[in-house]
Amino acid sequence: MPQPSPALDEPAATPLPGTPLPGTRVTDHRGRTDLDRTGLDLTGNPRVRVLGVELLAAAWHVLRRTTFEYLGADGRWTRQQRETYDRGNGATVLLYDPDRATVLLTRQFRFPVYVNGHPDGMLLETAAGLLDDDDPETAIRREAAEETGVEIGDLEHVFDVWMSPGSVTERLHFSAAPYTPAQRVAAGGGVADEGEEIDVVELPFDRALAMTTTGEIADAKTILLLQWAALHGPFRTR
Repeated sequence: MPQPSPALDEPAATPLPGTPLPGTRVTDHRGRTDLDRTGLDLTGNPRVRVLGVELLAAAWHVLRRTTFEYLGADGRWTRQQRETYDRGNGATVLLYDPDRATVLLTRQFRFPVYVNGHPDGMLLETAAGLLDDDDPETAIRREAAEETGVEIGDLEHVFDVWMSPGSVTERLHFSAAPYTPAQRVAAGGGVADEGEEIDVVELPFDRALAMTTTGEIADAKTILLLQWAALHGPFRTR
């Protein structure tokens, strides 16, 4: 789910020298503190010692630089740094009609892909969004209703995946749900106040799967769910 840009909505305040950065000891514009302490208490891997966390940016999401020591296979500790982008965790769902062999997708403009070579930035995707303060099931029911107008009934958990583990902390919760035309109780299209302008696109499953090989569907979560549906899910016998 797109989020408004604080850079447009709220001018960033430059702290005076010697004062804490917003989001550290004092709240930022979203009321958050201690954003520079994430990871300091990690103990699960004895080969990693976290030394410090620097808050680089806290606009809508959070960019950090973490310094840590890593014990290599040669027995030596080396000091390393990594930048991580924390946008929270998310959820996505493949909506499919088993009787008509169709899937329900969304099409919307994605500036990051547009600026990185996509012809027009318009991506075909499964319905998805951030969890915010909800559990994955609640979140994806909300997102499916907002984006596609579908009121989900039975929901199947598929898997949980880190989509870009080199730099982005997000874990995405994947699910699938059958739908019928009667379950499309609203038009969908997203939440206008959040800048969403979403087209709902219904496709034959076979066509959607083929589009993953032509580049017409180039979104990772959507490709993963379509391939799951073909190999292990509702269309595995086709």
